[in-house]
Amino acid sequence: MTLSWVPEGVDTGLPSAARLYDYLLGGGHNFAADRALAEKFLKAQPNARTIARLNRAFLRRAVLFLIDNGIRQFLDLGSGIPTVGNVHEIAQKADPDARVVYVDFEDVAVAHSRLILEHDDRATIIQEDMTEPEAVLEAARKSGLIDFSQPVGVLTVGVFHFVSPERDPARVIAAYRDAVAPGSYLAFSQFTQDLQPEEMAGIVEVMKKSMNPMYPRTKAEISGLFSGFDIVEPGVVPLPLWRPEGPNDDDPAKAGIFAAVGRKR
Repeated sequence: MTLSWVPEGVDTGLPSAARLYDYLLGGGHNFAADRALAEKFLKAQPNARTIARLNRAFLRRAVLFLIDNGIRQFLDLGSGIPTVGNVHEIAQKADPDARVVYVDFEDVAVAHSRLILEHDDRATIIQEDMTEPEAVLEAARKSGLIDFSQPVGVLTVGVFHFVSPERDPARVIAAYRDAVAPGSYLAFSQFTQDLQPEEMAGIVEVMKKSMNPMYPRTKAEISGLFSGFDIVEPGVVPLPLWRPEGPNDDDPAKAGIFAAVGRKR
């Protein structure tokens, strides 16, 4: 049976990070190969479902923080497969006029995003590689939803660990930084070897068998990507420690991912 959300030509036997994340979050837009890879991922990092949940919760808090600080337009890089709590849902609930441009390269993520955004004239998805900022920025301009003369919220949440050192991560971030107005924000999270290094090494090995190998970074490396931004309190911290909304039982040492938000000077 052909599923309506599967674009023609997609190799369902080749697992992808976007569909693996969807599976960890309890979504239904994944294939047997993605689920098989996810089970290996869970063997290497038994806390993976919790980490996925914590990362999604950070996205929500970060978007609301940006809304509270005057941001009304968002560029969500590597947005993945839409699930409950998408950026446009969070932002537009706070302000119906908020605008969102999602960016992803994965065919299923793009196809499903187009379906759910069909009737929303303040949100769209563009199919581009986030590590090619010039193409992304041009497509975002053409969408008519982003005014780069005004502050923008740039989101790279749970995705930059797929950017290899050869793609020059600092260059990629700098290109987006230079394109947005002062007062813009960068919200960032990614896997690190500083937390549970043994489990992280296992994840790296597992993901070598997918189309999206992983490159964890240290706290110092992540901090360095914020050149030109002032990192807001509490700094670069494990996911549950970034502006929690209340007490929680999540162990920061097992969070797997560092998160931070910075404001462009």
